[in-house]
Amino acid sequence: MRFIMFLAALIVIFLLAFIVSNNKKRIKFKPIGIMIILQLVFAYILLNTEVGLVIIRGVSGLFEHLLAYAAEGINFVFGGMANKGVAPFFLNVLMPIVFISVLIGIAQYIKVLPIIIRFLGMVLSKVNGLGKLESYNAVASAVFGQSEVFISVKRQLPYLPEHRLYTLCTSAMSTVSASILGAYMTMIDPKYVITALVLNLFGGFIIANIINPYEVTEQEDIIEIQQAEKQTFFEMLGEYILDGFKVAIIVGAMLIGFVALISAINHVFAAIFGISFQMALGYVFAPLAFVIGIPSSEIVDAGTIMATKLLSNEFVAMIDLGKITDSLSSRTVGIISVFLVSFANFSSIGIITGAVKGLNEKKGNVVAKFGLKLLFGATLVSLLTAAITGVML
Repeated sequence: MRFIMFLAALIVIFLLAFIVSNNKKRIKFKPIGIMIILQLVFAYILLNTEVGLVIIRGVSGLFEHLLAYAAEGINFVFGGMANKGVAPFFLNVLMPIVFISVLIGIAQYIKVLPIIIRFLGMVLSKVNGLGKLESYNAVASAVFGQSEVFISVKRQLPYLPEHRLYTLCTSAMSTVSASILGAYMTMIDPKYVITALVLNLFGGFIIANIINPYEVTEQEDIIEIQQAEKQTFFEMLGEYILDGFKVAIIVGAMLIGFVALISAINHVFAAIFGISFQMALGYVFAPLAFVIGIPSSEIVDAGTIMATKLLSNEFVAMIDLGKITDSLSSRTVGIISVFLVSFANFSSIGIITGAVKGLNEKKGNVVAKFGLKLLFGATLVSLLTAAITGVML
């Protein structure tokens, strides 16, 4: 029965992706099948053994140290605010982007980043049927974060057509930053964080191959690895510091607008219909919760948590999940937990649009144009990851 439900989930998820596909005739089924098998294999290993747990915790610990170094500079400039406990999101989440940007710049300057792009592109593009830059971007998103990752590909942005930019943005929204894995692990079981991290990587490729199928030519591959004109070390530092600060400020502005708008919609909806827009979406998500393997008696509660993540962010949803965990089965908790581990929410449209706009205004406007379709695709990635998890629990 569980396997039948899994097949039903695949049909529903793939059908939803197929409906909005840019080019249904060019969908490549072979890489999709290979990546589904890889997802099942990794899900089995991660959910039934301790393999990979130490590695992921090590990566998370590394980024915690990097953020601690970033805090030294932040405290020097904003020490009074930090000590009084105000503006924690701005200081703890946005400002470290500046330091991460510096590290990306250094990696680019010493030629490490281009080597990583070539290596990861060569390996992953053989599996996913996409270009080298798309393959690199998916992994880099899970390391740098959904806004910082675009700094690492800033040299390629002007040359990217809309269809390739969509795939890059889908990867960014479907993953999570390694720097906040530790925070997730304090709210949900670490094994679900790790499972989602791995499965979302392939899930982003799968959904992109259905919604946005295309071929990358040799000429486009050459553009991907073009080198920037030579700069001195300190010229590079200045450029990437300013780039990081620009991204942080624009992302902050976008978040203010999106979060405020969602709050207004919730209140207006509640005043008219007597139920919040968030709760209403919970009923909309209930059938999807059932399809991915959640027991029928728990689908409304699960759907509400899923809607919470969509409308606000994964942190709020994880907190809400923690409040009702005792009333849910362990299977439901596991499935919903992996669904929550991604940046697929409305505010992320603003974050990604702002990040790209800060580096290239024209491309940022392109991202804004397909923002809702981007969120739709990233949400399907989360549903696919949840369905894969459901068949293993």
